[in-house]
Amino acid sequence: MRELFGDATRGGAWAAVRLLVDGQRIVRADAPGLARDLAGLTLLEAAAVGGETLAVEALASAIGPAVAAPPDERRVAVAMSGGVDSAVALLAAGPHAVGVTLRLWVDPQAPRAERACCSPAAVIEARATCHALGRPHVTLDLREEFRRAVVEPFVQGYASGETPNPCVRCNGAFRFDALLAFADRIGAARLATGHYARIVRRDGELYLARAADRAKDQSYMLATLDRAALARLWFPLGDQTKAETRARAAAAGLAAAGRPESQEACFLGGGDYRAFLARAGLRSAPGELVDEAGARLGAHEGFWRFTPGQRRGLGVSAREPLYALATDAVANRVVVGPRRALARRRVSVRGRVERAVTRVDAQLRHRSAAVPASVEPTPAGFELRLDEPAYGVAPGQTAVLYERDAVVGAGVITGAAAG
Repeated sequence: MRELFGDATRGGAWAAVRLLVDGQRIVRADAPGLARDLAGLTLLEAAAVGGETLAVEALASAIGPAVAAPPDERRVAVAMSGGVDSAVALLAAGPHAVGVTLRLWVDPQAPRAERACCSPAAVIEARATCHALGRPHVTLDLREEFRRAVVEPFVQGYASGETPNPCVRCNGAFRFDALLAFADRIGAARLATGHYARIVRRDGELYLARAADRAKDQSYMLATLDRAALARLWFPLGDQTKAETRARAAAAGLAAAGRPESQEACFLGGGDYRAFLARAGLRSAPGELVDEAGARLGAHEGFWRFTPGQRRGLGVSAREPLYALATDAVANRVVVGPRRALARRRVSVRGRVERAVTRVDAQLRHRSAAVPASVEPTPAGFELRLDEPAYGVAPGQTAVLYERDAVVGAGVITGAAAG
């Protein structure tokens, strides 16, 4: 026998749940505010019980760290964000689905922290979707782990003069590692998410691939996923459009059908990353804006406020538009120049190539168009020789290699050159 306790508070109100558990079965429950008595249920069954919002949150707090179940080939763990995409993924997963939401750290001073995909409000919405369909929902509180694994490297990257992409770090490692570990714990054969991506087979091997809806494709953000995990992953939305997703949610009567998109870099809560970095400890310090020859053109308040390709905020007037070309973290210096000076044809990457390819389409930034390129292995990863110049290539960003829509390599950009 063991005792599980969970509580929740909001707006001055407080609720608590105390469970006496034998293995995974609840023997006795002190849980006011729930829709039914929990005695006799397993922890997984109890995760489908609704009731007053605060009482259900307290129950989730008690159950989350302890719930487990034996393997069941029919069971599917479904990552739930509270939005329409994960809601439709839950529908697709069927009656044996188990929803799981990761509670992640969000900047408390962000302007729209409550709308982040990992905020308390999003957890409540995700749980409500699951309960409306009679499915269990489990919350995993990983706020501190997320800070260490994703937020702190983001801050450190900017402090060292890089332009990191925290969403790639989160989706490519942290998030799926946690979700797959949870799937193992509850005996789920597969993990489904609402990402717009596909899994394809090439020469007998599984690869991540672009979604059918190119406007919503998220394969770039997932590109560093361990390919060994693909056999257990399922992206139910990969072959449909966003419009079809919303239509299916509406037809099922789900409240998520009309919910707006969540912003990227969820921990920023819709805020400017520079303001967040300042709150995170990066200090303003006067430095020089110089041209390519080193001549002083102006001043700035911190190199980390600039990234290659940036035009706005330079504060320098010239005969032609100027862009940030590079930053020097040691000297606190920003080099600026005309757009043509941003052109890069060679890119060095620390990462991996999954197939013996020599020609790829290389995407060097989220939302940027892929560029045809030759790829050559190097001791640290690979080097790209682009068929046409790319602009705004930034160390710390992710380079993703595609062969006929399949992801065949990915890594972190370490440098770029014009020739």
